[in-house]
Amino acid sequence: MTISTMEGDINEGSVPPYYREVYESLCSKKDERVQIEVFQRLLSSTDLPNSMQNQIAEYVEHKDGFLSKLSLYKALALIALAQQGKQPSPKLLENYIQEFPKPQLGEFKDLQALRMQPTQESPLVVTQTLAQLLERDAVQVELIPEKKGLFLKHVEYQITSQRFKISVYRRYSDFDVFHELLLQRFAYRMVPALPPKRMLKGVLTSTSEREFIEGRRRALRRFINLVARHPLFSRDELVKTFLTFSGSDVQNKLREAFKKAGDEFMTCKIATQAKEYLPADIQAQFASSRELIRNILNSFHKLRDRAEKMAERSKENATDLLMFGRELSTVGSDASPVPVLASANCTWGTLRQSLKGLSVEFALLADKAAEQGRREEDDVVEKLNLFLDLLQSYKDLCERHEKGVLHEHQRALQKYSVMKRQMMSATVQPKEQVSVEQLESRIVQQENAILTMELRNYFSLFCLHQETQLIFTYLPITSHILGAFVNSQIQGHKEMGEVWNNLHPKLSCLFGGNNGIPSPLLTPQKGNTKTALTFSPN
Repeated sequence: MTISTMEGDINEGSVPPYYREVYESLCSKKDERVQIEVFQRLLSSTDLPNSMQNQIAEYVEHKDGFLSKLSLYKALALIALAQQGKQPSPKLLENYIQEFPKPQLGEFKDLQALRMQPTQESPLVVTQTLAQLLERDAVQVELIPEKKGLFLKHVEYQITSQRFKISVYRRYSDFDVFHELLLQRFAYRMVPALPPKRMLKGVLTSTSEREFIEGRRRALRRFINLVARHPLFSRDELVKTFLTFSGSDVQNKLREAFKKAGDEFMTCKIATQAKEYLPADIQAQFASSRELIRNILNSFHKLRDRAEKMAERSKENATDLLMFGRELSTVGSDASPVPVLASANCTWGTLRQSLKGLSVEFALLADKAAEQGRREEDDVVEKLNLFLDLLQSYKDLCERHEKGVLHEHQRALQKYSVMKRQMMSATVQPKEQVSVEQLESRIVQQENAILTMELRNYFSLFCLHQETQLIFTYLPITSHILGAFVNSQIQGHKEMGEVWNNLHPKLSCLFGGNNGIPSPLLTPQKGNTKTALTFSPN
């Protein structure tokens, strides 16, 4: 919603000649209007606070990315009055009787330079590639030796940022405060969720506790890397403080950083002009993109689940191979004498000694299978979880947009409607002058609140459009994940194959002697469908 400006109150005769000279310096020679980008540069060049600049921009009417001459005059008058310490507003201009003051804008050559600057790309467009995002930072999160607090032991993490070249120590509660402040600072952006602080209720064992702590460490690492690589978050003081502050009161330091920065809507210079940058079919684009990303999220959940099962099977295979080797060792360690009734050519005594030695190869196979499970978990499952965390944060953002901004706007409009009906009732039924004036004041306040909410709604859509682009920028990570999956399988099968190949000659020696079993059975020929061992009825 743009406040309607009474351009009829300002005309060529009601402004100082300086206004016309500024207009000549800034206007486009093609259609005698001033580009919104040029006006924003002009506004930024003043010594006014960001909040006041946003107010002035909010009161100035513009269309199709341009300001008319009279709109520029109004903006110049508001700038001049604001520089005198007055609160800029349309009513201030309506009640102004004297000649409008001259704003302090510097030399005319500097104003002409503002127009001559090349037009920048729309701030709505996200230009970073996946490679550029991944190169922004790589943050390691490692557990440090357990410490005991006054009553309960707690887990501490060493956080090492490749970008800032520093290591700091953080507890889960530090992450929790940081996450809460991020949501307040960037309410319209994708802020990944934190893992749970404690395990769900159930049987608590030392193994399950270790697995929970390790899983939480991995989740915290994914969280901080997504934050540190976000185009906007990575430049914010809040993130820098979390990654670099080495003092003991990091939570207070984070709150101080947030207090200085505040809400993104209040500090972003184009927040109140967000509507001008949005495409006309923004709602349709948002709906189609959201549906596509929802489908991708569902599919990647299934891919992750399958990858987890494969990693788990590799670990189970390692356990089975190890136990298989141990059983062979048990058989080989049996020192019971061979009975006399055994045939004279029975080689069981020699054979079982050889079986005992095979446990070494099976232990090595178990190690390779366990390593394969870890590789699948670290290189494949973890990358899938990283992408899923990002997709889930987008889903959460969409829900915040609908249940938060839109819902609050609707409630404000309903409240405004009730107030208007009360005002109409008061004009029909005479009431005390004081109550009518109070109602008028409340209506004005509610109108301002609705205006702010509408501006926030457009800014929320602006941010949502950018975050949607960010999701599509991350989509090529699919090829990284598939590459990691294929490479892990190639490496795992190669390593396992080498051990099996080394084991094969030993088995040939074991069964290729005078034990009554021909060695070719170890390498079956194609088309051989006969049973390996047959027993004669005699």
